Amino acid sequence: MEKKKLPNEQTIMILGILSYIGCCCTAGILGAVLSGIGLSLANKSEKIYNENPAEYDLGSLKTWKIVNIIALVLSAIFIIRLIYIIATGQFQEIINIYNEALEKSRGM
Repeated sequence: MEKKKLPNEQTIMILGILSYIGCCCTAGILGAVLSGIGLSLANKSEKIYNENPAEYDLGSLKTWKIVNIIALVLSAIFIIRLIYIIATGQFQEIINIYNEALEKSRGM
C-alpha cells in the first residue's frame, strides 16, 4: 500500500520560500507572519504523522520546518533592527538621505 502525502506539505514549502522574501522586503514583518503560519501548519502535519506513521509519508516536512524556523529568526533580526533604528532616531536620517537621492535622480 502506498503512503499518502501529509496535508499542507506544499503550502509549508511555499510559505517557507515566501517568508525569506518577506523578511528582506518588508522589514521582517511579512516574513515573521508567513513563517509563523508555516510553522503552525508544519506542527499540525507532524502531529498527524505521529498519530499514524504507517499511513503517511514524512517526505520533506522536517526540511521545510527548518526553513521556516530560519526565516522566522531572520525576520526577528530585521524587526529588532527596525525597532532600534526608530528608537534611536535614525529613521528620519534614512528618510532624508532617501529623499536627497530621489531628488538627485529626478534632476538628471
